[in-house]
Amino acid sequence: MSAQHAETGIPAPLPLKTIGDIRAALRSGHGFPGDREAFEADLQRALETSTETDLKAVAAVIVDYRGRIRLYQDPDFDIALQEGIDLATRLKREARGE
Repeated sequence: MSAQHAETGIPAPLPLKTIGDIRAALRSGHGFPGDREAFEADLQRALETSTETDLKAVAAVIVDYRGRIRLYQDPDFDIALQEGIDLATRLKREARGE
């Protein structure tokens, strides 16, 4: 753990370099609800549509879920999400004239 993470109380990022790392993180509860099952389904579809020399679809699935896990770990994510919800609610009320 780096000194910066120790001082701020932010957990060190998970190592997400392999499919196994991503699976382990999802099994441990990192990620959003349904991600564990969705990852396997998305990965399977990507593998079925890929060729031996073109694995771009597989790489895209890995990058997507790695990003989702990192987002889930971000302590500021919940705050930003709530701010977005509050803004949308306020804009809807203003549009209705409330």
